[in-house]
Amino acid sequence: MAAGRKLGADVLSGVPLLTTAARAREHTVLLTGFAPFAGESVNPSWQAVRALEGRVIAGHRITTLELPCAFGQSLPALRRALVKVAPALAVAVGLAGGRDGISLERVAINLVDARIPDNAGAQPTDAPVVRAGPAAYFSTLPLKSTLQALAAAGIPAHISQTAGTYVCNQVFYALMHALRYRRHTRAGFVHVPWLPAQAKAHAQPGMPLADTVHALEAVVRTALVTRTDARVTGGAES
Repeated sequence: MAAGRKLGADVLSGVPLLTTAARAREHTVLLTGFAPFAGESVNPSWQAVRALEGRVIAGHRITTLELPCAFGQSLPALRRALVKVAPALAVAVGLAGGRDGISLERVAINLVDARIPDNAGAQPTDAPVVRAGPAAYFSTLPLKSTLQALAAAGIPAHISQTAGTYVCNQVFYALMHALRYRRHTRAGFVHVPWLPAQAKAHAQPGMPLADTVHALEAVVRTALVTRTDARVTGGAES
């Protein structure tokens, strides 16, 4: 357990705050997805994200990055991308196999508690993402407006109150922590379901890749053009 705590506490070391000068270099959106994990040959998050490489939405060019599904490697890769790209908007995307539709994540918590080992064999337990960091960060994406946009496009979606405690949550928390003083730089996390073949193999819900790509386009566009989020319900009873 001690080794797990050290890993979870130290992986964010070196993540800098983005300066105004860096952010002003260009109008860019950073989208990240994950490498396959847990024995899967593909990860829908990366399959969908990479389909948007180079696309221009609302005057912003999308650049993409595949993050390793490993606690000790994902955050250094994220840090390098944030410094290099200096994005106006950053959205991390991950797989939540078993969920029905697109999950717009609301909260990142300062906790790593891995149910299964990552791709490097690490399985930290009860470890913070950032030592002495706040307990949680909220997404700064316009989640309610995005929910409405996805509904209008006929794509099933919901607002999720938990991003788990695995690498997805770690990246979500680290992203928000790195951008915590850049109030004009929106950021957040989106979970996507299985691809249809994976869904069939697991007997769980899935979504065609084209629909997932379309959903991410809507997430990006809504975040770039919406100033004030819609005032509609998106809560949960449990």
